[in-house]
Amino acid sequence: MPRSVNSVASRARRKRVLKQAKGFFGRRKNVWTVAKNAVEKAMVYAYRDRKQKKRNFRALWIMRINAGARQHGLSYSQFMGNVKGAGIELNRKVLADLAANHPEAFAAIVNQVKK
Repeated sequence: MPRSVNSVASRARRKRVLKQAKGFFGRRKNVWTVAKNAVEKAMVYAYRDRKQKKRNFRALWIMRINAGARQHGLSYSQFMGNVKGAGIELNRKVLADLAANHPEAFAAIVNQVKK
């Protein structure tokens, strides 16, 4: 009996990977072995950076809150400690948005916290 090879599935798998490699530069987009490695590496980066994106945004929010608080004579840690102590339940994302886009609302929170 002749050897049976499932070329339909093999071709589909290669097409799927080459489709994912669309837009890559040079042989990374059209040579199977190179594209397979490039797509695999890209998937690793994508997985890792979905986690890092959360860290980066939190760091950005902290920088914005710190800049807004320092304009009113407080450090970030003093401000956040006072916010928690005053029972204000706004998260860093909202506080950063207020500090950057609505300085009068942020100033009202700072004044409430300073008391």
